[in-house]
Amino acid sequence: MTHPAPTGDRTPTPSSAHPGALTERVVAVVVTYNRETLLRECLDGLAAQDRRPDAVVVIDNSSTDASGVVADEHPLGADVVHLRRNVGGAGGFAAGIARALVRHQADWVWVMDDDTVPRPGALRALLDSLEASPVRLSVLSSRAVWTDGRDHPMNTQRSRLGASAQEKRDAAQAGGRPIRTASYVSALLNGQDVRRLGLPWADYFIWSDDFEHTGRLLRHGRGLQVAASVVEHRTVTFGNAQSSPGARFYYDVRNRLWALLRTTSFTPLEKVLHGGRTAVGWLLLLLRHRSGLFGVGVRGVLAALRRGPRPSAAVLAADGEVAADIRAVERVAGR
Repeated sequence: MTHPAPTGDRTPTPSSAHPGALTERVVAVVVTYNRETLLRECLDGLAAQDRRPDAVVVIDNSSTDASGVVADEHPLGADVVHLRRNVGGAGGFAAGIARALVRHQADWVWVMDDDTVPRPGALRALLDSLEASPVRLSVLSSRAVWTDGRDHPMNTQRSRLGASAQEKRDAAQAGGRPIRTASYVSALLNGQDVRRLGLPWADYFIWSDDFEHTGRLLRHGRGLQVAASVVEHRTVTFGNAQSSPGARFYYDVRNRLWALLRTTSFTPLEKVLHGGRTAVGWLLLLLRHRSGLFGVGVRGVLAALRRGPRPSAAVLAADGEVAADIRAVERVAGR
């Protein structure tokens, strides 16, 4: 199905492409798995927002600790979905975004991991930038810092390649910089665009689901990173997730190849550039971890070449209500 591109071009609106952005319906989506303490801190952070989300959806990925109880009993009053099995961050976000759109009629969906703790002004800063933007926006992302305030290397946002001087001026007017992809540590997604272009692929399980999905939303749309919107990404250590991936390297390889070879989320030039940088990164990683990663990487390559991701509703088939929400969104998107 062919989808018309969103109007990333300048609009005739003299002051803002999003008048009344502060009053639009924002639904936060948090995906959690076995991190009860961090989840409580995340929900506390949402409750402390000076502009609260209009609703909060928590996807409990079949946790075996008390994460589900924390979500159920937190005074924020989240809509909690307890999945029958762990479908990873990708499956959790597919489920949560679909629920936000179908059952909470979200205009904007604010996605984050359970180890993300938004500072009190994080959401308001995103909405202020949205309202100030002279062009229509599809994705806005926050500045992610570690517990000591340093920018987190795991959440570096890719700048839009070849952004024009006008695009940079538009972004600066809204208090941000133009980006091409965003991290789901904290991203505000335009509900209209998700309905039109579809959900993240649940079958990615972990890694690159946000790269592909925001790449899809921003191929023809505009995105901003907003420095005034700050969240803490409370990982155990300061570093990139791929620095010592172990068996998870399988997902890094398979999913990045899926995103670059089996989607139209990126232009041919972007695929070459992203692919080249990715290959160099993998080579350096293999040189540092000769003994354990080569076989894992080969399995990822073979899996990517053998088939593409399954439909997200099939991945979530064990949870009938969740699968129905996903089908409802994907049907409208023609996927």
